Amino acid sequence: MNEEYDVIVLGTGLTECILSGIMSVNGKKVLHMDQNPYYGGESASITPLEDLYKRFKLPGQPPASMGRGRDWNVDLIPKFLMANGQLVKMLLYTEVTRYMDFKVIEGSFVYKGGKIYKVPSTEAEALASSLMGLFEKRRFRKFLVYVANFDEKDPRTFEGVDPKKTSMRDLYKKFDLGQDVIDFTGHSLALYRTDDYLDQPCCDTINRIKLYSESLARYGKSPYLYPLYGLGELPQGFARLSAIYGGTYMLNKPIEEIIVQNGKVVGVKSEGEIARCKQLICDPSYVKDRVEKVGQVIRVICILSHPIKNTNDANSCQIIIPQNQVNRKSDIYVCMISFAHNVAAQGKYIAIVSTTVETKEPEKEIRPALELLEPIEQKFVSISDLFVPKDLGSESQIFISRAYDATTHFETTCDDIKDIYKRMTGSEFDFEEMKRKKNDIYGED
Repeated sequence: MNEEYDVIVLGTGLTECILSGIMSVNGKKVLHMDQNPYYGGESASITPLEDLYKRFKLPGQPPASMGRGRDWNVDLIPKFLMANGQLVKMLLYTEVTRYMDFKVIEGSFVYKGGKIYKVPSTEAEALASSLMGLFEKRRFRKFLVYVANFDEKDPRTFEGVDPKKTSMRDLYKKFDLGQDVIDFTGHSLALYRTDDYLDQPCCDTINRIKLYSESLARYGKSPYLYPLYGLGELPQGFARLSAIYGGTYMLNKPIEEIIVQNGKVVGVKSEGEIARCKQLICDPSYVKDRVEKVGQVIRVICILSHPIKNTNDANSCQIIIPQNQVNRKSDIYVCMISFAHNVAAQGKYIAIVSTTVETKEPEKEIRPALELLEPIEQKFVSISDLFVPKDLGSESQIFISRAYDATTHFETTCDDIKDIYKRMTGSEFDFEEMKRKKNDIYGED
């Protein structure tokens, strides 16, 4: 242990493992420790099922109807990967994909007036959809063509809109889109959880809709991918990458102290030994005094013995419950996967409900989602604090990741990774550079 490292990483959540992988590829000497005996931190997949019961302090053993405990890999945090998003690029460029297999999520659904409707994934589906009337569809189509042709670098595609100044509200007005279409676009395509975006410049929303449609175009059923054996495979894949490039891993290591001298981190003490470092990356659980709480997320893991009603018996899907349908400020999400992804026993489904907490009774807030899932065989409820770092780490060289939010995909996690990378190295995160550095060692295939 008594060695000098460039970077010490505490916690094996996805953010930490990707950064540790990138730093190792960049030639840094990395020591990666976790106080838990398993990989993944907050973003772990729990196996066997007995461990999930223990973790949520449920009495007794899982009933025999749940099948074999080791057939289960249950994610603590429900998220999917955008097929054309940043995490998939990181996986491809680092070739971590060689350790994993993915399946396309079978469909995305949206809740309206107490029922769920499929989010159209083809033009034919859009024309047949009962989510909007015929004239609305025509206007919506014009809007989608505008978005598809829009190019930030080519003002000829702006059609009189200033993407950095025109608000999204005004862009909707330009295309004469009604409230239903606006709700659908903002929440089911741009995947905003609140309506705050309406008064912000439209550029970000346009790019989010483009990401959705480009992701959808890749596989056709939905824009989302999910790894076989659960999301816990992701941090482990990047941990392998780090290890290939000389990174050292230690699980089950109690962290006694982060040693700071003159305001700057110099090392970490574990089991009486000190490892020295120039920079430290960690999740909020290791530095409670350096983070602040900005909210809470409720997540309810539900085990079902049936697919969700009105989803065409899908083995996997997403359901979005827009905030204004249930008088809330933020959307409720349901992510459902099943035995088809090697995360549950044969014939079993796992649906995870999540949203940002808004009241003193979070379990009441998610009732509309639970009603869609009935009958539920077993529920596991967690309420997590959302922590963010109090400072950027430029003085202390302690770089703290943000807690995983209630979004349904990994785009915000990747933004955090790029942000920490820039603060640590002083340069922008570059996907191409990741690829090049890998080729330096392995050569071209």
